[in-house]
Amino acid sequence: MPPPRLPLRPRFPLPITHPLRHHRRHLIAPPTSSSGPLLTRRSDRALPPLPRPGILWLKTLPVFLAIITASALCIFNYQKASSSVVSATLYALRTSAAGRRELGDEIYFRDRFPWIWGELNQLQGRIDVRFGVKGTKGKGVMRFRSVRRGRGGFFETKEWSLELEDGRVLQLLDEERADPFKNTALQAAAGDGGAGSSS
Repeated sequence: MPPPRLPLRPRFPLPITHPLRHHRRHLIAPPTSSSGPLLTRRSDRALPPLPRPGILWLKTLPVFLAIITASALCIFNYQKASSSVVSATLYALRTSAAGRRELGDEIYFRDRFPWIWGELNQLQGRIDVRFGVKGTKGKGVMRFRSVRRGRGGFFETKEWSLELEDGRVLQLLDEERADPFKNTALQAAAGDGGAGSSS
C-alpha cells in the first residue's frame, strides 16, 4: 500500500487575520477645564492634548523679562535712596531756613517708597538727582546737582533747588552762605572713591 500523500504547501502564504485587527476602539473625549471632577476611572478615556512647549515659552518670556527689569530698577533705586548723597541733601534741607519756611518741620521723603530720579555717579563725578519731599506745611520736589573738578577732587554744588506744588522754584543755595555740602559725607564719599550708580 503506497504511503499517504501530504498536502502541497501553497506557493504564496495566505494572510493570517487577527480577530482584533479590524476592531476599532472607540474612546471617550478627554475632560476639559469646565468638565468638573471625574468621579469614575475609565480605561477608554482619551488623554488631553499636551501643550506645545515652544508656545508656552514665548508667552512667559515677556513676563520674565519684565520681572527682571523691574527688580533691577528697584535695586538701583534703593541703592540711591540709601546713599550718603541723598541723606546729606535731606539733612541740609531740614536745616535750611527757606526749606523749613515752605515745608515746615519733619521734612522727609514725600512717598512711602521714594523714587530717586536722575544720575548718581560718584565714581565719574556726576550727581544730578531729584526726589519728592514733604513736611508739615507742604510738599515739593528737591533737585541737587553737583560735579567733581578733576579726578580725586572735591564736588562742587551747581544747583540745589526746591520746586513747590504751586510751581515756584526756590534756590536753596545761598551765595552769602557757605556750601552746606562741604566737609560732609558727600565729600568723604568723593575722597573714598565710592561706587556710583546711574539710571
